[in-house]
Amino acid sequence: MANLFEAIPEGLPEELFDEVVSGRGVTVERIVSRGHTSPDTGWYDQPRHEWVLVLKGKGVVAFENGEPVTLGPGDHLTIPAHRRHRVAWTAPDEETIWLAVHYD
Repeated sequence: MANLFEAIPEGLPEELFDEVVSGRGVTVERIVSRGHTSPDTGWYDQPRHEWVLVLKGKGVVAFENGEPVTLGPGDHLTIPAHRRHRVAWTAPDEETIWLAVHYD
């Protein structure tokens, strides 16, 4: 058994990515941010769809061609494959725990 709210290091110099489970055409991962953002040098352009849910904290997902979306606990968002996006902001004073589902 595991818990998505546990095993988070006290110091978090980089975002933490943990694969929770994967199978045919799907990968589920936990992402933990604490004031982290995507690299300034580009956009994520993923070959698979992504559904993301914020379990704790707050974050902003920005899109190359579109308005940024602010997500808090319980908020979720589907990002179609190849829709260029980045994490523009996460709460600096608490963990933001994301559950991301990547699928075909």
